[in-house]
Amino acid sequence: MRPLLAENGPDSFIWWAWVGDHLDEIWERTVQHVQLTAIALVVGFVISVVLALVALRFRRTYAPITGAAGVMYAIPSLALFAFLVPITGLSLLTAEIGLVSYTLLILLRNIVAGIDGVPASVREAADGMGYTSWRRFVAVDLRLATPTIVAGLRIAAVTTIGLVTVTALIGQGGYGALINDGLSRSFNTPIVVGATLSIAMAITVDLLLVGFERLVTPWARAKR
Repeated sequence: MRPLLAENGPDSFIWWAWVGDHLDEIWERTVQHVQLTAIALVVGFVISVVLALVALRFRRTYAPITGAAGVMYAIPSLALFAFLVPITGLSLLTAEIGLVSYTLLILLRNIVAGIDGVPASVREAADGMGYTSWRRFVAVDLRLATPTIVAGLRIAAVTTIGLVTVTALIGQGGYGALINDGLSRSFNTPIVVGATLSIAMAITVDLLLVGFERLVTPWARAKR
């Protein structure tokens, strides 16, 4: 049996010379992967906050809103992109519509659960101090709900980073483009590079979100 890493050639498990020769392409795919992920998370979070406000203000809308988000989440990514391509083409918009759709259920549920978990006594205290509804929402509700919201962001981020690779099928994809290239040529190196960097990005983003949570919620850390 040949050692996986011993041979430095196209037939080895990973061909380091190819990696060195394609650093510019790898960097370009990294930037694209980060952009696709960041746009999806930011847009998904903003939409989820708006939907959460509606659901919290009008409780009867929570079930229909989460139901619709659940239906979108349940649609296989390839089927969703196949449906969107005739309408929006092989574009960034197509990719982002799909990616944002898969963040909504996760983020919406966590935002609502986090805000619902804020003690009524804390809200009453804020009202007694003269806080307006909006100021209380931003300064009290969102802050106390941060651990639950960040937990949702972590799940959404890792899920999105994985799904971005699928968008290579519609001309986007970041690391997915490397994986597709390797699969089309039965060439291991770009597959290994794309998959490894995608996993590394997911772990890095998850750790960054954990650090962010600890930074903005020192009171939660003190309880532990």
